[in-house]
Amino acid sequence: MELRVALGLALLCAALEAAPAGPQPRSAVGQFWHVSDLHLDPTYHITPDRTKVCSSSKGANASNPGPFGDFLCDSPYQLILSAFAFMKDSKEQVSFMIWTGDSPPHVPVKELSTKLVISIIGNMSSTIRNFFPDLQVFPALGNHDYWPQDQLPVTTSEVYNAVADFWKPWLNDEAINTFRKGGFYTQLFESGDSSQPLRIISLNTNLYYSPNSVTVNITDPASQFAWLEAILETSSQNKEKVYIIGHVPVGYLPYARNTTAIREYYNERLVKIFRKYSSVIAGQFFGHTHRDSIMVLLDEEEKPVNSLFVAPAVTPVKNVWQMESNNPGVRLYQYDILDYSLLDLWQFYLDLRDANKKNESNWKLEYILTKTYGIEDLKPESLYEMAKQLSMPHSTLFKQYYSNFIVLQHSRSAFFNRPVGAEELMSLLRISVAVEGL
Repeated sequence: MELRVALGLALLCAALEAAPAGPQPRSAVGQFWHVSDLHLDPTYHITPDRTKVCSSSKGANASNPGPFGDFLCDSPYQLILSAFAFMKDSKEQVSFMIWTGDSPPHVPVKELSTKLVISIIGNMSSTIRNFFPDLQVFPALGNHDYWPQDQLPVTTSEVYNAVADFWKPWLNDEAINTFRKGGFYTQLFESGDSSQPLRIISLNTNLYYSPNSVTVNITDPASQFAWLEAILETSSQNKEKVYIIGHVPVGYLPYARNTTAIREYYNERLVKIFRKYSSVIAGQFFGHTHRDSIMVLLDEEEKPVNSLFVAPAVTPVKNVWQMESNNPGVRLYQYDILDYSLLDLWQFYLDLRDANKKNESNWKLEYILTKTYGIEDLKPESLYEMAKQLSMPHSTLFKQYYSNFIVLQHSRSAFFNRPVGAEELMSLLRISVAVEGL
């Protein structure tokens, strides 16, 4: 029996009026940033015609556009600048940053091109370097980081080569050469604080994404499965710890019952590999869904063995038919520098309506995971216990969970101003804990 993951749990806590001082690292604690889904829309501008504020609204009326964006539009450059300015000005002592993809906007295929996609990824890469010239960054490609979108190839391409050149300041020659061939790579994180090495594996999970017609019926696209197993086996022998990063996550989508984000076959292959090397993998980090959620990987005996995190997006965009969007978010992780186990998560957000009204960005602390749930750390055992709390009938925590799932996007108020139980919320969000046979 193949036990697949899937607690799509978003993290919870009521909005804080103002962010307290940032996390105070204890001795033997390291920190790193995680940003995802920037989705720059270069066409964004304020105009009386609400249908022409941004191409990413696809002709719909922007709801309440301002300098930092709109919930029917992808990110204006000013929003992205405000996110990185907040991170820089916070003066957090971080060891590195992970950036899990998707720079171009959600627009019809005919409005982009290979040249435009490359230009936007280059713009975002240089923006990050300008804000953090000395910081090690580990990026991953998203499904929109290609043209046409989703159709990432299994061999070298113009986009892979161009992006490899953009990322040369962060990656070594071996990583760059691997990336050129298939859009994935691995690299050791050099730290003087730990005797145990940390290896970053950046997967191109877009190869497994259902809309990717290039990889239909290919058993091992770009031989990434074989490569991944070989890297993890070497890491095991060398007593390394590993962080997996990627864009499209494994496991079930948080808003579609029994539907995996990637094709079922590929999902099962990845879960099997991750389970086999769960003692080596210290954490997994993804984006893509734009929602704040957690997954816990269980082994064959239903014991929690791996923690997986999906970061909310910087872009606030939603489709017209969606009930909710998300406020822009960025996050900070704390880890034990001795074994790279995850200790805590600080989620920050921008209240988009408030920022537009005041014409200034005031990024705030949304929640601290361990304080919110009263758990000790972010290890799989702790998160699994947290998950069981949320799945209890009539859980009072679940409304708060949903609030953080959408990063405190306040139009949900009408939805919550009525009696509603955790079971109903689970049904609405299509969240499940599933044990299925192959």
